[in-house]
Amino acid sequence: MTASKTVLITGTSSGIGLAAAVAAARAGWEVVATMRDPGKAGHLLAEAGAVGAAGRIHVERLDVTDPAGIQSAVARVTAAHDGLDAVVNNAGAGVVGTIEVAGMDPVRAAMEVNYFGVVEVTQAAMPHLRASKGRLVTVTSVGGVVGQPFNEAYCAAKFAVEGFMEALAPVAATVGVRVTVVEPGAVASEFVASQRLDVPALVAGAGPYGPALQSYIDRARQSFGNAQSAAEAAATVLEVLESEDPPFRAQTSEWARGFVGTKLADVDGSAVQGMTAQWVGAR
Repeated sequence: MTASKTVLITGTSSGIGLAAAVAAARAGWEVVATMRDPGKAGHLLAEAGAVGAAGRIHVERLDVTDPAGIQSAVARVTAAHDGLDAVVNNAGAGVVGTIEVAGMDPVRAAMEVNYFGVVEVTQAAMPHLRASKGRLVTVTSVGGVVGQPFNEAYCAAKFAVEGFMEALAPVAATVGVRVTVVEPGAVASEFVASQRLDVPALVAGAGPYGPALQSYIDRARQSFGNAQSAAEAAATVLEVLESEDPPFRAQTSEWARGFVGTKLADVDGSAVQGMTAQWVGAR
């Protein structure tokens, strides 16, 4: 690839987005690193500076729940960089809870960030990706393939993104745009963020689902104890960006491949239900 290629990445203030921005800049891409609050770009710029790539990082404000802001940001970026060669939809937010107790607000909020935000950015970017015959990469999750207890809202949004992209991919290919979803499992940066949860209060507030939630949280903590780093997950994003023939679906680890593979081979749903039932102490 040449240094003239430009990629826009959402959600780059931390985690996979930050690591992907640094990796792409280090590889020679001009990286438009977007985030809701550009004042939080310090860590990103320091990491990029440490590998000699800060000059290829261009921070832009973009809130994926603001349609007008998305259109404005994409217009600014394409004007400044004479087009756009790739987009990485990475911005997202998790939510823990179950519908009877949590209600509808978390579901709507999760869909706004994790689904509609992706659709809005994609819609704004597609004319420019079509012109460059570029790449559209979306960071989803193994939770976009396997429904996980107490992640109903999050998994619903990620399932929606996967369905959207799977349907879009052959259509986009007719105009030269390659579409890929990247599916991480547990990532260490997400574990750090999860520690801000008040687990006792969450369990107490879960009513009849409290014991199952505690069982799930105990299992999740064990899983995050073996989490991969954000940089390891971001390596898959970069690989997809630079591949001559990227796949539609790419996992970021062997564990994620096995986990997703369980679902994709599970015609009647019994394998996944048997697995996830154990996580919540169901018999």
